[in-house]
Amino acid sequence: MNGEPNSTSAREFDVVVFGATGFVGELTARYLAEHAPRGTKVALAGRSETKLAATRKRLPARAHDWPLIVADSSSPSSLDAMVARTRVVCTTVGPYLRYGEALVVAAASAGTDYVDLTGEAPFVHYSINKAHETAQATGARIVHSCGFDSVPSDLGVYLLYKKIADDNAGELTDTTFVVKSFKGGISGGTFDSVRVMAEESRNAETRRLVLNPHSLSGEPGNTPRPAIKSEPSDMSMISAKKVDPSMSGTLAPFFMAASNTRIVRRTNALLDNAYGEDFHYAETMSVGRIPGVSTVTAGAVAVGTGVFLGAMSFGPTRKLLDRLLPKPGEGPSEKAREKGSFVTETYTTTPSGRRYRSTMRMSGDPGYKATAVMLGESALSLALERDRLSPLTGVLTPAAAMGEVLTRRLQDAGATLEAVELT
Repeated sequence: MNGEPNSTSAREFDVVVFGATGFVGELTARYLAEHAPRGTKVALAGRSETKLAATRKRLPARAHDWPLIVADSSSPSSLDAMVARTRVVCTTVGPYLRYGEALVVAAASAGTDYVDLTGEAPFVHYSINKAHETAQATGARIVHSCGFDSVPSDLGVYLLYKKIADDNAGELTDTTFVVKSFKGGISGGTFDSVRVMAEESRNAETRRLVLNPHSLSGEPGNTPRPAIKSEPSDMSMISAKKVDPSMSGTLAPFFMAASNTRIVRRTNALLDNAYGEDFHYAETMSVGRIPGVSTVTAGAVAVGTGVFLGAMSFGPTRKLLDRLLPKPGEGPSEKAREKGSFVTETYTTTPSGRRYRSTMRMSGDPGYKATAVMLGESALSLALERDRLSPLTGVLTPAAAMGEVLTRRLQDAGATLEAVELT
């Protein structure tokens, strides 16, 4: 899955933030205004010049001369014009199944690198089929899932892979991601993606795609069709001691496992299955160490998740939930965003029995502030450090496209990312 990068050094901008008037779009633009190296050329894009100007006015003074670009996801010609002007397009305009398809194709055709926040596996599947070969030909890197979905998951496994390789310790086998703590909210954009996914899942082919654990692991037009049981269930309750003997209690299913696990497996496929022949991957969340209590809690989480997803796919209950859930473009106050944080740990064992753990820790609300940092640094990785990136092009994942570069940039931004051997 290699390709020769196409030079975009003559482009007018390094990064265009598309969707800058949305809540997370503005947070990302603010992050770039505060943290992008001096000389980085940034523009703001969206449907309304008036709203873009208002957004720019709220940003730090450094952004007040950033150009504004009017572009609309329903106007392919405006997207073509936008991506032709920049090295990287950074988009927060979702749900991506509804609004993202034309932009992916435009970026791939123009040889423009692309980052987004999608947690919609069917959208990534569409992107693989429609844009992967084009992007390879033009040298574009189309990198999906560059926020809380799925950077901690993807880099968590990648760090284990690099550490085990450095130790000459073999390969990864059963690998489990654990959300140890999560303080913050889930964005309105994420809930809107769930709404669209629920609607799309009424289609039998989409349901098969969503249930396929390796739906993103293949080449265009060649989706693997393994048995569903070939990988751990996304709704599993797992004994913590089976993950690692240092742990106790029962681990609950993690809400975003159905998307994150597919991204991690695609990374492994892009790296020619470098994680190992017996690599299997699950995602969970910690709900306490006390065995009986955590088992009951994990069961409640599993049931609650199933009920919620079922309710989102049923019209009358979805309308009720729509009144209660955050809307796209809405989000918590700055004070609440600052109080947020998350810690994730990923565990694996090598064939010889050596145990490893990676950790990622960030301050800031995971779905908002931390996501803006991850998305912003992903865009800067592609725009400013292209010569240090993997030679892979096409439809990629955060770890496959920019694993070591993004890890270092996030560390420099204050995140903890590390992998250690356990004894």
